[in-house]
Amino acid sequence: MSSGIPEVTRIPKSRYGIAMKACMVSYSNYESDSRVRRYAETLCKRGYKVDVLAIRQEGESSSAVIDGVRVFRIQLRVRDEKSKVGYLRKLILFFLRSMFFLTWEQIKEPYDLIHVHSVPDFEVFAALIPKLMGCKVILDIHDIVPEFYASKFKTSSNSAVFRLLVAVERMSAAFSDHVIAANHIWEERLIQRSVRKDKCTAMINFPDTDIFRPRRDRNDGKFIILYPGTLNYHQGVDIAIRAFSLIKDKATQAEFHIYGAGDQRDALKSLIAELGLQERIFLREFVSRKEIVAIMGNADLGVVPKRKNSFGNEAFSTKILEFMCLGVPVVIPDTAIDRYYFNDSVAQFFNADDVASLADALVSLIRNPEHRKDLVCNANEFVKQYTWEANQTTYLNIVDSLVNSSNRKVKGGVKQL
Repeated sequence: MSSGIPEVTRIPKSRYGIAMKACMVSYSNYESDSRVRRYAETLCKRGYKVDVLAIRQEGESSSAVIDGVRVFRIQLRVRDEKSKVGYLRKLILFFLRSMFFLTWEQIKEPYDLIHVHSVPDFEVFAALIPKLMGCKVILDIHDIVPEFYASKFKTSSNSAVFRLLVAVERMSAAFSDHVIAANHIWEERLIQRSVRKDKCTAMINFPDTDIFRPRRDRNDGKFIILYPGTLNYHQGVDIAIRAFSLIKDKATQAEFHIYGAGDQRDALKSLIAELGLQERIFLREFVSRKEIVAIMGNADLGVVPKRKNSFGNEAFSTKILEFMCLGVPVVIPDTAIDRYYFNDSVAQFFNADDVASLADALVSLIRNPEHRKDLVCNANEFVKQYTWEANQTTYLNIVDSLVNSSNRKVKGGVKQL
């Protein structure tokens, strides 16, 4: 399939007369972060030299070239953040390492664009020296930090820390040349409290149809319910486990497969054992993007059991669109964000945080194959407007407007102040 990237007659040159150079900075694993990877690969295909600063998992090398993108894994991450201080310490260490890398690289071979992915917001200041040297900076807010923090550490939105995080959000947005919000609800929130409307754009995490397309090759008589993703409290995987325990005798052919990593993994493993479901619920390790796409495409039903708290209520789950692209029906909660984007014709809703409601939704779809087919058929048309191919021009226009503006301010390779 075609990449869908708009054709250009000439690869744009940087203000230094060489090929454009960009860097993605993200405190995440590059291979599994589809949002970061999609941006990087799109710019690479367009002729940019693209670097990525990311974290490293056990067993990974410190650097690699992946589909033309240079990936530098500058910090090992072990998911053991049980305290606020421990979590902050790792973020600050990544900030200092990325700041040194960006500064040194800017001196050697300057960047035209640095695209920083939050969490945390303050990571954007790692691009201070490049920005002073004329580089343009995008802050991409994957998770809105004050609400994310309140959810992760069970603090109030009236707390001093929450207010401090809002102040950091404002300063980070002011430092950036453009802000991207991960959904339209958060775009409205950011515009209300932290950034000008003309400087902010909502872009959800669109699936790439070159990767997420129907690929079923399983026929074993089982009914596989699947959750792939992070294992954090707000994701509500424990709710799905308890719901499955209510239906195990009503759907004897059903199994629940869970793939992912996160701070709730041990608790989920204990819950499965407590309910005596080790032969029906399988908690798998994190796998590569290629592997998880094949696993998702072979599922009979996807489930997204997020909680309806201040963060989960507004956090968009790309897994929903990915299941739709793969032709897999999906059960989702009636959160504000999911009701904003989806309707009953494309997904099966349940009452968020309600174990019995989720159990009823699962049984209903297991017993009604025709309804599953209707959801898949409707979702197949619906999702066409939410693919990366259909929406990447928005991102490229942001990039072009920033770097072209920078180029106009340069004469003879020297920035005109």
